Amino acid sequence: MGQPLQKNSKQTLGLDLISTRKNMNLQNSAIAIIGLGYVGLPLALEFSKEHAVIGFDINNSRIAELQSCRDQTLEVSEEDLRNAKNLTFTSDPNVLKRATVFIVTVPTPVDKVNRPDLGPLVKASETVGRLLKAGDVVIYESTVYPGATEEVCVPILERESGLKYLVGASADALKVAEAGFYCGYSPERINPGDKTHRLPDIRKVVSGSTPGATTAIDLLYKQIITAGTHKVSSIKVAEAAKVIENTQRDLNIAFVNELSVIFNRMGIDTNEVLEAAATKWNFLHFKPGLVGGHCIGVDPYYLTHKAQELGYQPQVILSGRRINDEMGRYAARKFVRLMVKNGMNVTNATVGVLGITFKENCPDVRNSKVIDIIHELSDWGANVKVMDPWANSDEVQKEYGLQLTKISHKNQVDSLIVAVAHEEFAQMDPFELKALCTKHCGHPLIADLKAVYSRAALEAQGFVVFRL
Repeated sequence: MGQPLQKNSKQTLGLDLISTRKNMNLQNSAIAIIGLGYVGLPLALEFSKEHAVIGFDINNSRIAELQSCRDQTLEVSEEDLRNAKNLTFTSDPNVLKRATVFIVTVPTPVDKVNRPDLGPLVKASETVGRLLKAGDVVIYESTVYPGATEEVCVPILERESGLKYLVGASADALKVAEAGFYCGYSPERINPGDKTHRLPDIRKVVSGSTPGATTAIDLLYKQIITAGTHKVSSIKVAEAAKVIENTQRDLNIAFVNELSVIFNRMGIDTNEVLEAAATKWNFLHFKPGLVGGHCIGVDPYYLTHKAQELGYQPQVILSGRRINDEMGRYAARKFVRLMVKNGMNVTNATVGVLGITFKENCPDVRNSKVIDIIHELSDWGANVKVMDPWANSDEVQKEYGLQLTKISHKNQVDSLIVAVAHEEFAQMDPFELKALCTKHCGHPLIADLKAVYSRAALEAQGFVVFRL
């Protein structure tokens, strides 16, 4: 890793169709990956097994970390980074001039009022545009609304490069490659923290601006994706396919979250109801919970933004978003009422919150909905201690202004909220959980938001149990 780019027999991009038609020589070209987060780094590592790869990120500390063979996202091992001989990391855009294929994997968040924030995508496109050469290929993997690649990114690439965007079958028929560039879209499908479904094991959707580009991009990804690829007819179709993947999950979770609110009023255990319903073969098994992170909790807003631009108000999608965005505060308020009902003085109580990351077994704290629980409890005057063995204390301090507490019987609390199902928490038995609670609290409260533990086992230890 970090060695100069070398040519070898494996550095072919599979662009034979385009090369033959346009006399393009891409057989020994390098690939540039723009953005080295949860998506870009695994992609760079996989492609480096077949090609010379330049990994680019504007974050100098991230580059230094990777050059030291460390990855704070925990998606890639130190050993894998040390063995990556065809992979170079840099924050210098000039190094990218060696590349012929550029793959953009930067974040696409939303702003404070849930509008798409395309700032990182625009800046990445400007960087790439200034480096483009005739015949180059730019592939976007960042999640966007249908149409964004060609409506937002392509004009920037054309403006910065002075080259023409090659699109449609006619571009393949004409010998114009020397004056233009190709684009493609292949949506990322990375699942942070998932050690089973890795990049090569997840089928890849691919598209290109011309039929020839689509074929070339398809052959490129087939070199690293053992699960295979799926070609679609246009970039816009590929963008739409990605954005509805997470929107579908968001709506299904919103449905069971609403069920949990209803069943809670009935005194029914939602998880027991779901387990019973799941005995039917065609029942889709989703669980209630917090929906944070930078995918499921964000992507639907990209689709609704585009719909509203077109004059349509999407009612179902936005309704699901409202339900899921409210679940953290809902859980905290229910917990406070339970504290009061059981004779606790909320303003003098110490509540231990287990987990601050947006999902289990993952260090990413961005857009975690656990913070809504913490803020609500703090507004009621409770003292909140946050414990998370996966989260980086500096990141938590920077993102939320919170100080993490170590999990120990010395840091006792009056009640517990298990917000994230980290394996360390799941392995704790109810007796160990009880040991975290103060001795004077005869019947401590526990909110098992992810249904990690047996209700009966918790109650046997004297816990008063709340679950979504």
